[in-house]
Amino acid sequence: MSLRLYNTRTRSVEQFVPLRDDGVRVYVCGLTPSAEAHLGHARSFMFFDVLRRYLVHLGYRVTFVQNVTDVDDRSIEASRTLAKPWYEVIEHFFGSFKRSMDRLGVLEPDREPRATAYVPQIVELIAALIATGHAYAVGDGVYFDVKSFPRYGKLSGRNVAELRVGARIAPGEEKRDPLDFALWKFAKPGEPAWASPWGEGRPGWHIECSAMSHSLLGEPFDIHGGGEDLIFPHHENEIAQSESVFPAPMANFWMHGGLLQFDGKKMSKSLGNFEPLSTLLDRHDPQAIRLLFLRTGYRKPMNFTEDAIDSATSGLRKLYAAYDLLRSAPPREADGATVTPFRERFFGALDDDMNTSAALAALFDVAGAAPQLAGEGGGPQAAALLHEALELLGISPHRRARLPAGDPLAAAGPALLARLREAFAEVAEADGDVRAAIDAAIAIRNRARRNKDFALADRVRNLLADGGITLADSKEGTTWTAASGG
Repeated sequence: MSLRLYNTRTRSVEQFVPLRDDGVRVYVCGLTPSAEAHLGHARSFMFFDVLRRYLVHLGYRVTFVQNVTDVDDRSIEASRTLAKPWYEVIEHFFGSFKRSMDRLGVLEPDREPRATAYVPQIVELIAALIATGHAYAVGDGVYFDVKSFPRYGKLSGRNVAELRVGARIAPGEEKRDPLDFALWKFAKPGEPAWASPWGEGRPGWHIECSAMSHSLLGEPFDIHGGGEDLIFPHHENEIAQSESVFPAPMANFWMHGGLLQFDGKKMSKSLGNFEPLSTLLDRHDPQAIRLLFLRTGYRKPMNFTEDAIDSATSGLRKLYAAYDLLRSAPPREADGATVTPFRERFFGALDDDMNTSAALAALFDVAGAAPQLAGEGGGPQAAALLHEALELLGISPHRRARLPAGDPLAAAGPALLARLREAFAEVAEADGDVRAAIDAAIAIRNRARRNKDFALADRVRNLLADGGITLADSKEGTTWTAASGG
């Protein structure tokens, strides 16, 4: 099966074919760093990171562009509120965002253009829009004339007549039609400004993406991505600007990620459920957050709860424990046929519009079958599949989080890990992850119990108990708890 993706532009799942040989050009709308990034931002960027990884895996040469809106109404307002220059506000919040992306394992874009660095290209594009009758200058700036673009509303499926009924012209705006949008805003006292043929000012929000994608990728490029909330008006306006001057379509595929809620509500400071991404990453394993997001299809809405992240953390431990068990299994004669169905399911799911939920289900089935695979000689092949698949999803076993301060395992964990490594080869490569080592030891115990080797099973339990780990067996399986303080 070849890669198929949902295209917002056509509202259908289509086979993905690059426009130019084996090169894939991707543009993703990035951050406006006027405040702390939140988990909703992270969900979108993590998905497109996985898409990029998979395109590379398929052998494509990917050029990945993600812009930075480093000046707009929000950053100027934040500058006033914080009593700091706008560029200091941008650098502070953008730096925090980049550190969070690194913790989440999101790869660096190939190009990360800033709007302020492309003002000449923006001015040139606006001039072309005016010259072709698609834009006009008035007293407060330059506006795009929506009536001049008959296809307006096609991406979002909006009816222009209905939009116009509810639209209003704000005080101080001199645009001719309520749906017209700003391309260039004339400077007000104290605001950053750049020179233009129409007067000093700054770009409107939408025009920057048209100018930067044209400069860096040309038209049409392969994939334009962003969150579902950007379909209208941002991406609709991009299309109107670009396709009024440059060849259509602007992008071959338009891809949008679903929105995120917290405990069933939209995230908002007024509701008291807003938490900066950096703070959330201090409380939870970044890899577990990544796993949690991938458990839900990228186009579906998602609800973030503490129970959900706890479940994802447990799932992450299970995957890592299985990986450790499988890669330490003694090599035997095996043709690898035992893991072929898992491999086909995993990659088949990704080919099916990046169905990471089904892909992860295949990996959890590998984890569930790990003792059997290891015992039958399929350990090395299964471990290789898990490693390859987890790397593609950005959940690398080599990026495991270390124990945070205050964790019950922080004090006793290193000694317990050393004892388990000494006793069992299966946990010798646990990479310092105490939880993964405990899970691997439990897998050894469960295998011993199935083989009626109760002496070995008791030995494992006693080793864990000496390290402050209490086991509880039930029909659902074995769980463990760590004694507080160690």
